[in-house]
Amino acid sequence: MRIAVIGTGYVGLVSGTCFSEFGHEVVCVDKDVSKIDSLKAGIVPIFEPGLDAMLEKNLKAGTISFGTDLSSAVANADAVFIAVGTPSRRGDGQADLTYVYGAAKEIAAALDGYTVVINKSTVPVGTGGEVDRILRDTNPAAEFDVVSNPEFLREGAAIEDFMRPNRVVVGTTSSRAQEVMNEIYRPLSLSHTPIVFTSVESAELTKYAGNAFLAMKITFINEIADLCEKVGADVHDVAKGIGLDQRIGGKFLHPGPGFGGSCFPKDTRALFETSSQSGAPLRIIETVIDINETRKKAMADRVIAACDGSVEGKTIAVLGLTFKPNTDDMRESPSLDIIPELVNAGAKIRAYDPEGMEEAKKLLSDIEFEDNAYAVLEDADALVIITEWNEFRALDLSRVKSLMKSPIMIDLRNVYEPKDMINRGFVYESVGRPQ
Repeated sequence: MRIAVIGTGYVGLVSGTCFSEFGHEVVCVDKDVSKIDSLKAGIVPIFEPGLDAMLEKNLKAGTISFGTDLSSAVANADAVFIAVGTPSRRGDGQADLTYVYGAAKEIAAALDGYTVVINKSTVPVGTGGEVDRILRDTNPAAEFDVVSNPEFLREGAAIEDFMRPNRVVVGTTSSRAQEVMNEIYRPLSLSHTPIVFTSVESAELTKYAGNAFLAMKITFINEIADLCEKVGADVHDVAKGIGLDQRIGGKFLHPGPGFGGSCFPKDTRALFETSSQSGAPLRIIETVIDINETRKKAMADRVIAACDGSVEGKTIAVLGLTFKPNTDDMRESPSLDIIPELVNAGAKIRAYDPEGMEEAKKLLSDIEFEDNAYAVLEDADALVIITEWNEFRALDLSRVKSLMKSPIMIDLRNVYEPKDMINRGFVYESVGRPQ
């Protein structure tokens, strides 16, 4: 199949590269000339394990190419994926569809022969209908179907998720479009991946509902963690006890400083706005949003409390800045709430992250960045673990203690065991566990 992908952000680049790995002929289009030039040279602008090697392989094979000419890419395509950004709109939290609708207008003008136009971007219910209207109004003679095909990619594991998904959701009632989508995803038939065909509206809502449910699980276990601290229970025991129930499942039941990233915060807000505008407000999702925002800011209070109630003039070492490991994504990371609160309280921050520091430097001010985990610890009054990168899981704790002015660790990801840390002479604080 000949596929055009409009947008080379996270979703567009991963999807285009994986489609080319399937053996399809893929052209990825973007208006950013410098990005396109870099991608032509095999330079990946994001950190995603395995993506650079897969891209290099398929560039050499000629199954993927990059350009800025949307018209030619669309005119020669059997299927066109819209994979542009849908950031939160200022003021109301709804998804900003400016780029989606702009892409639709450009696509309409370039359509040549029957083409399936697929929304890969995360969009509210009703977007597919509006894209259909834009295409028909712009090019009444065009022959096409509009499909919703939401992505379910985890940053840090996107290649695995795309190549071995637990399901593919396709929103269309057109048998002709179904045939095209079946052919696009035919390589997954070897792994018997379920392809779930729904209406466009159901597919659009499935994406938001899935992310909102996972965000709700995170928020639930975070609140249970707070209760565990009050009553002397261990949140990990509770999470295991309920997670073994197959109706609940153990994933996303790990306590921490709150969820962040490019999806959960944006999608929960957009879903709540859609539900409110539709007259069926999802109050549970509204609560999830409020709790998560409050929690991220409250983590700074935990750090201050562990430092005898004040961080004025103290040096706080921070390990981990991205919202999760194995990504350089800083969007809505808890560190963006925690660190400014500590700075405002008078702390001197020294930070390290394996992949996120270049992005962090654009978003955080008045802090020092170091090039390794141990450099941040020299003469530090306390250490805060915000992101659970693998290299932070087995630190030389004797070295850590010897470098620090005060052996205080606030472990917001529960990387270490309380009893072991206390036996080693640390003042140790974690989340939802008895000390």
